[in-house]
Amino acid sequence: MPLFLPFTDTEITTLLSPRAGEQKLGQTLQAFADPISTADQYVAELQQAKNQGVRFVIIGIGEDIGPRANLGRGGADDAFNATMAQLLNLQSNRFLSGEQLLVAGQLDTTAIASESDLTTASLRNEVEKLDELVINAVTPVFEAGLEPIIIGGGHNNAYGLLTAAKQACGKKVAAVNLDPHSDFRPREGRHSGNGFSYAAASGALGFYHVLGLHELKNSEATFAQLEAFGGSWHSLQSIWIRQEVSLNHAIDEVVGKLNSTQLPVAIELDVDAISKMPSSASTAAGIPLMDALRYVYRVANETSAHYLHLAEAAPKCHVAGVEAGYKEVGQSMSELIYAYIQGRQACQYLG
Repeated sequence: MPLFLPFTDTEITTLLSPRAGEQKLGQTLQAFADPISTADQYVAELQQAKNQGVRFVIIGIGEDIGPRANLGRGGADDAFNATMAQLLNLQSNRFLSGEQLLVAGQLDTTAIASESDLTTASLRNEVEKLDELVINAVTPVFEAGLEPIIIGGGHNNAYGLLTAAKQACGKKVAAVNLDPHSDFRPREGRHSGNGFSYAAASGALGFYHVLGLHELKNSEATFAQLEAFGGSWHSLQSIWIRQEVSLNHAIDEVVGKLNSTQLPVAIELDVDAISKMPSSASTAAGIPLMDALRYVYRVANETSAHYLHLAEAAPKCHVAGVEAGYKEVGQSMSELIYAYIQGRQACQYLG
């Protein structure tokens, strides 16, 4: 079975809107010439891309079984396509050359059962299979010295990403997560609400901080479990409502903690933190997109960030319909990706 669904020049051409006198990212970025069917081929292609100047590898995960296994809404399976439709048509210029980007494509999840009539227990079993698929796809990216940018799917995929980073780096990973939910729920079977608790139990997660945690969207049992691990948080209410601490000061604290661990850093973002963003758990009481961009940029710029994970975007959940959802998700995700790349390009971290 191919590791990725085809995303070659043919697929790029269908999404690209060229304009005379302009050069779009879709005209300069790299993609695999042929579908990846073996592990050796994948490793060789990644090394070739690195030799040609690639630094960032964009990978889509088209699934929503994690949120549904968490008794939530589906729809997180189409964020990659929405993002590519916008990202490929941004300008390739002095600020960002597409030559630094490899779009690997979307993981082939066709072997993962996702039928709407599956029981919760069955969905959770399928999430475990998805974990292995994510680990196998992302570990070689880290081993090649490249930085993955993961788009789409539920936040359950944080477990596979953290595990892959630990396997490749030989160290536990320090994660910061902009999210109203801690996703540190009991280990009752894999789903989108316990990726970090499973990663902590497996030894992949060495440090964990939640930024923008909603004080009433996390159970007391979850708070107790997070505290027992040594996790920390700044709540949504403390920053944006009570204004006990500014966003920049909160990020200062987080950056200091991350750097003190001397561990590889994972930047996690559940887009349901962003106000009215179409997602599996959309919220009116969210934060501005500009603040999310600031978070991504600063952590990428000031720590040993190894990857960016943008989870839970669900275009079909937009209140105005799928077309509006595609546009909003595509534009927002593209801006978040660029914020990460900007931060990494000018990284100040010297540890």
